[in-house]
Amino acid sequence: MVLGELEKQVLQYLWAHPDSDVKQVHSVLATQRGGGTLNTIQSTLDRLFKKGVLSRHKKGLAYYYQAKLDREHLIAKLIDNVTSDFISEGENSLIAAFSSISSDLDDSQLEELENLIKQQRKSRG
Repeated sequence: MVLGELEKQVLQYLWAHPDSDVKQVHSVLATQRGGGTLNTIQSTLDRLFKKGVLSRHKKGLAYYYQAKLDREHLIAKLIDNVTSDFISEGENSLIAAFSSISSDLDDSQLEELENLIKQQRKSRG
């Protein structure tokens, strides 16, 4: 799955303002982006819904949208989608790439990462 720039902005908005309709999303994003039509936002919401990233329910005549995944789970899904095309089962390329990226983390971020790894180990029993 690939997300376009507008799709990312819509998701950012919906994480902060769940249960929003197209007019609410448009009013904020049109101001931030310096334009854009209601139809463009509606198409983007529909595309994200079809990708399985959003859920929606109808209130009156309007659909109200929510993100199906929180930010962390969506990032994990996107990473998995990208890496699955390049990494064979049992290969350590992902770990090596992650290690390379983590060299840019500061001490508090590395500490948080260590804690998350410990939590994962505990959850495996």
